[in-house]
Amino acid sequence: MTEFEGIVPAIAEALTRRGYSELTPVQKAVVDPALGNADALVSAQTGSGKTVAFGLALAPTLLKGAERFGAAGTPLALVVAPTRELAMQVQRELQWLYELTGATIASCVGGMDIRNERRALERGAHIVVGTPGRICDHIRRGALDISALRAVVLDEADEMLDLGFREDLEFILDTAPSERRTLMFSATVPRAIATLAKNYQRDAVRIATAAEQKQHVDIEYRALVVSPSDRENAIINVLRFYEARNAIVFCSTRAAVNHLTSRFNNRGFSVVALSGELSQNERTHALQAMRDGRARVCIATDVAARGIDLPNLELVIHADLPTNPETLLHRSGRTGRAGRKGVSAMIVPINGRRRAERLLENAGIRPEWAKPPTADEILRRDGERLLADPALSEPITESERAFVAELLQSHGAEQVAAAFVRLYHAGRSAPEDLIEVAVAAERKRAVREGEVRDSARPPREDFTNSVWFSLSVGRKQNAEPRWLIPMLCRVGQLTKADIGAIKMQLEETFVELASDCVDRFVASVGPNKMLEKGIRVRRLDGVPEFAPRGKQEKQPYAKPGPSKKAFAARSDDGASAADRPKKRFDRPGSDQPDRAYEKAGAKPWGGKPAKQKSPKGDAKEGWGKKPNGKGKQR
Repeated sequence: MTEFEGIVPAIAEALTRRGYSELTPVQKAVVDPALGNADALVSAQTGSGKTVAFGLALAPTLLKGAERFGAAGTPLALVVAPTRELAMQVQRELQWLYELTGATIASCVGGMDIRNERRALERGAHIVVGTPGRICDHIRRGALDISALRAVVLDEADEMLDLGFREDLEFILDTAPSERRTLMFSATVPRAIATLAKNYQRDAVRIATAAEQKQHVDIEYRALVVSPSDRENAIINVLRFYEARNAIVFCSTRAAVNHLTSRFNNRGFSVVALSGELSQNERTHALQAMRDGRARVCIATDVAARGIDLPNLELVIHADLPTNPETLLHRSGRTGRAGRKGVSAMIVPINGRRRAERLLENAGIRPEWAKPPTADEILRRDGERLLADPALSEPITESERAFVAELLQSHGAEQVAAAFVRLYHAGRSAPEDLIEVAVAAERKRAVREGEVRDSARPPREDFTNSVWFSLSVGRKQNAEPRWLIPMLCRVGQLTKADIGAIKMQLEETFVELASDCVDRFVASVGPNKMLEKGIRVRRLDGVPEFAPRGKQEKQPYAKPGPSKKAFAARSDDGASAADRPKKRFDRPGSDQPDRAYEKAGAKPWGGKPAKQKSPKGDAKEGWGKKPNGKGKQR
């Protein structure tokens, strides 16, 4: 009990029952006798035990030497949190922490029935926990009397300012008694927080524990470089590689949350979504599904996930890059809590590498830069997990022995083992085959910046006797290797190693295949020699002739008007009219000049007719009589 020396006995007993053996650095700092009843500005990382910390700090101020609270009346303490989830979490934490003190804790949270909250306040409460907007509503309506407050706590103060709650916070602090204790907890202390503390705190003690001044040691940070078009596939592979009990995927917009939720549901992941458009009831059910194991992946926006506390959260994925270092730390702080290990994986598009580097540097994080897990790595990891499954090491019970013997006798050990492997993989999404362009771009960057030496890639021996094929699609049809290669692998039963050079032409594409896979490819394509999307395949004899790209785009028509040199070179050797240069007033696609235009002196291909002179010498674009035979035609 020396660890809890100086703490109110009832609260020390609650900590022991909860399984606490020691306090975290921030909790030790706030119970230091030197702090006394002074105001405090505390910067501490998410997941460092801040809720218990301010619960410990409030106890002496509220109890004033007593071991238990008396009858509940007007509130003695007010805790303000930025989001509904965080406020409800704080209420749950304070309830078990103050359980033996007889404290009554009420909540005032947006999205909940305001009439029930009003009735709870009328019955009396020692501590009120709520969000800024709802607390202001109750104060203005006279339902919440804060005239007897002894302490105010602002939890996640930086986030409340970011969300635009400055006016609400100032109204609450201006309304509260001036002789009160004010505690501010914030992951960071920007200028706005420092200004708020200066205006509403008295000689505040600044607390920043050493543990919060360095990178979170319980979180493994990984930055995964991908092609922009492979972002979603990379997230799927990361989820499959780690197989975390709980994972959160952070997106920047509600639309992205809805899109990824639909995509991952279709891929067989058990997914829930958290965004601002959901009701409080829907959000509560989503979090409960994560806690009881019905869902394993939560896709959320930054605001919606603020304050989420999932005990088994092992993986955080940044699908979209955070906008600032504070958001990065808050996102990552959802995992690695209370001594548990976690992984924070940032999906970095190639074109966002430099922005990600600046973001990580400003956050004081040194991640491991790597590629996303490949399909082979995921399958290998699946095999390791299968071999470590407890079901393979647990002894066979008597009730199982007879049926096991029957299975082995009927199907054999090999077939039973194969069935076990299939059942293990049945509920898991197949990993994605990622585009290698990310690796190539990353290598170019490393060579450019001098991190590695450039070296010529040795020739591939398996392509010395290669075979070329022609595909009936080219640049004119927007053909690209990024979708041609997966299609060839899928339809032709190939791997990337079987595909050599790819030469894009205007209306066809030449593909080089290793000689040992040609028969398999031809058999898979079938007698119709068609791939997907109506693309035809044709085997070539030898190496095709590649037209330089600039020579492939033929002009639909020759330049109007052949040169004099071209006319001089004409001969009467019987050449057809199609082989002779056309006159400058020939129409496209015609072998004969347009005599009507020639007569009228028209310019070729849509030019305006030359002005003609009337019999009287007037220059007009057309002349003749009007229908009535009088005058000139206008």
